[in-house]
Amino acid sequence: MTDPTRIQPSELDQLPDRDPEETAEWQASLDAVTEAAGPHRAAYLMRRTLERAEGNGLALPELLETDYLNTIPTAAEPEIDGDPEMEARVTAWNRWNAAAMVTRGSKHGVGGHIATFASAAWLYETGFNHFFHGKERDGSGDQIYVQGHASPGIYARAFLDGRLTEEHLDHFRQEASGKGLPSYPHPRRLPWLWEFPTVSMGLGPLSAIYQARFNRYLTSRGIKDLSNAHVWAFLGDGEMDEPESTAALTLAAREGLDNLTFVINCNLQRLDGPVRANFKIVQELEAEFRGAGWNVVKTLWGSAWDELFRLDTTGALVRRLREVPDAQFQTYQTRDVAYIREHFFGAEPALAELGKLLSDDKILECFKTSRGGHEPRKVYAAYRAALSHEGRPTVILAQTVKGYTLGKGFESKNANHQMKKLTVDEFKDMRDLLGLPIPDSAFVDGQVPYGHPGADSPEVRYLHERRAALGGLAPARRTQPLAPLPAPADKAFAAFDKGSGTQPVATTMAFVRLVKDLIRDKETGKRWVPIVPDEARTFGMESLFPSLGIYSPKGQTYEPVDRDQLMYYREAKNGQILNEGITEAGSMADFIAAATSYATHGEQMIPFYIFYSMFGWQRTGDQMWQLGDQLGRGFLVGATAGRTTLTGEGLQHADGHSPAIAATNPAALTYDPAFAYEIAAIVKDGLRRMYGETRADEDPNVFYYLTVYNEPMPQPAKPEGVEEGILKGLYRFNTAETAGLSLGEKAPRAQLLASGTAIHWVLKAQKMLAEEWGVAADVWSATSWGELRRDAMEADEALLRGEERVPYVTRALSGAPGPVVAVSDYMRQVPDQIAQWVEQDWTSLGADGFGISDTRDAARRYFGVDAESVVVATLAQLARRGLVKPAAVKEARERYGL
Repeated sequence: MTDPTRIQPSELDQLPDRDPEETAEWQASLDAVTEAAGPHRAAYLMRRTLERAEGNGLALPELLETDYLNTIPTAAEPEIDGDPEMEARVTAWNRWNAAAMVTRGSKHGVGGHIATFASAAWLYETGFNHFFHGKERDGSGDQIYVQGHASPGIYARAFLDGRLTEEHLDHFRQEASGKGLPSYPHPRRLPWLWEFPTVSMGLGPLSAIYQARFNRYLTSRGIKDLSNAHVWAFLGDGEMDEPESTAALTLAAREGLDNLTFVINCNLQRLDGPVRANFKIVQELEAEFRGAGWNVVKTLWGSAWDELFRLDTTGALVRRLREVPDAQFQTYQTRDVAYIREHFFGAEPALAELGKLLSDDKILECFKTSRGGHEPRKVYAAYRAALSHEGRPTVILAQTVKGYTLGKGFESKNANHQMKKLTVDEFKDMRDLLGLPIPDSAFVDGQVPYGHPGADSPEVRYLHERRAALGGLAPARRTQPLAPLPAPADKAFAAFDKGSGTQPVATTMAFVRLVKDLIRDKETGKRWVPIVPDEARTFGMESLFPSLGIYSPKGQTYEPVDRDQLMYYREAKNGQILNEGITEAGSMADFIAAATSYATHGEQMIPFYIFYSMFGWQRTGDQMWQLGDQLGRGFLVGATAGRTTLTGEGLQHADGHSPAIAATNPAALTYDPAFAYEIAAIVKDGLRRMYGETRADEDPNVFYYLTVYNEPMPQPAKPEGVEEGILKGLYRFNTAETAGLSLGEKAPRAQLLASGTAIHWVLKAQKMLAEEWGVAADVWSATSWGELRRDAMEADEALLRGEERVPYVTRALSGAPGPVVAVSDYMRQVPDQIAQWVEQDWTSLGADGFGISDTRDAARRYFGVDAESVVVATLAQLARRGLVKPAAVKEARERYGL
């Protein structure tokens, strides 16, 4: 009997028991079974009882793990709608050409991966032949996230369907000639084929969830009906270790995203060895997904196992499969039958008896090749089950053999991720296994030939017929131009030209006010997608809650606590705001889905994602690269920016480097505007470039990064004729004379460049230099150090082509007398980006080092960027040129206490 002392009080059900005697009878029955039939039988009965309870809809917690068996029994598998034999031939050609492409490329030292697609071939082929909808019907189709290392197989299929040639395949990973294929799915490198960049592991699953969610958002808001669109994410079991892979599982379940299916290729291997050497990754993933609320379909065993399971009358086989760790199972796949009989079937007498009933060939077939992920009928059944399941997303856990069909040298070997080629003899063995009509004479000088049955062959005709029935070839990305969005009315931008007078306004608030006005535009207002990670009130966006609503698929099922207030928290099924909670990664995934909707769905959306600048590029920089790879468009807004501006927050909140990180991304246009009218000019031109009348010399596939500040300052009126300088990155805001600081022509002069909130320190320094030291300084607003650098680098490149072109920054500062002092609230590296193209003597001031908690004034003094520090730096530069006495520098330091 069970020892009651082993049951901890914390584990007991604390609900009142209306019939303790009945409860005791149930418990006694369990104890009796355990004693009479053993713990295995008792556990079996409990699992079956819980499954029945779940099937009857009883309110009990679900089992987190089921037996190590296929979820769909063989008898319940539906018939495949198609020609399995023809599909097997198509798959064989794809397997061959994927391996041939990588092997041929290895002679050039470019590498590639073979084993991943070899294990997943049927997972993709079943989808292409029966499930993946193309774009020719509604412009959207399904969204397919291809596992990055499986790209050779997708190229092989595109070769078979006629979209790629042998020359393309021979330039795999050789792109410099302009004829090559990128190593992995990269839309920017092959924009007609790839929709989603996925090889930065973990970003694919995260993005797929938010893509499925964004599809629902577009449908709910009446932008486009995507109720028939399905998102498929093909992932590796090792990839699921990435935190991003599972970061949004509960969101997908909570919002009932049954338009989403994860297909996890469980070949039990990651890059260097077993995924879970001493455990079972399939069971772990099942528990994780079921616990998160997903529907789980396990497709583990091929049809060869059916006989074994029929013979397992004691449950010993199922128990053994459940207890064998993954690494040991990999070993079974590589050892002889004697080893398997001894180490697997010899574990207990019941198994040994079962093993005696099996031939050696049957055992080898089961343990070496027969996996559910390699049988199209079982994969088809899993996909059909996923699509028919309502109310929850589905994950398919498909067990495969890594390197399947590549031969003994590849299959289940720890090193196969790094193995780049097969020998000619291995290819011939593979040919014989796949039944391909490739003669030995085709192997010329040791070169492996590509194989193709012919453009008019039954295989290719079948492939095209299946794809035509499903809406066109896939994967595919739409690249045709869309009609430009109409430009918003000028009054929304012009409102900032007059300035704010004496009223202090932070640039964060200026940006939010601008967006509020733009969202009211009748033509384009509905296309704005405001995204915020639970900081809307910090950024002054709460006024948008009642008018736009916060998107929620359930609407608002409660009465908000602030319902009687003007700016109450309003959720709605057609809400426009995506308020994501505390997840910058999720917010960026939202942004990517919206920023690429013009290609994915033919619908131009205008996302702006506003966040603490410190928690943008530093935390989710990989997703910014993903955004650039995917040719996304929109506005990233780093708010509460700067190292000294966010009062009191300290090191982890003090951003002193995001523009430096952003400058590394070729698709990012980074601006650090000082004034409200600059923000208006930048956003206006950004809308034109990305969504409107793009000029022939411009790439619309860019995104803007604006840093804005939470320091309220009076906003000046817009000077005349500064539009070009705002967009190019630099213009003269004033001179000493226009600032009312005329000192005469003989006064020493200097040029003060500043970005963002630093311009206010510089304006103060300009006045101090004139009134206390007799120095006339001009002040320049550097709206974008990065765009100045980009222009200058393009001028350098033009020079290499024999074209004379002077960089804009050089031209703008040409003839400006005196040294240049550049100041920002970022590390000196940010303004120093342009130093080499400035002809004047150059020095910079910045907030280098770690952030600190203190007042703004104290922090700026600490980093040496306040007005007094600017004055001293300017005097030091003038003293070096003999324009002021060296003693003035020492006197200034002492006077200001530096």
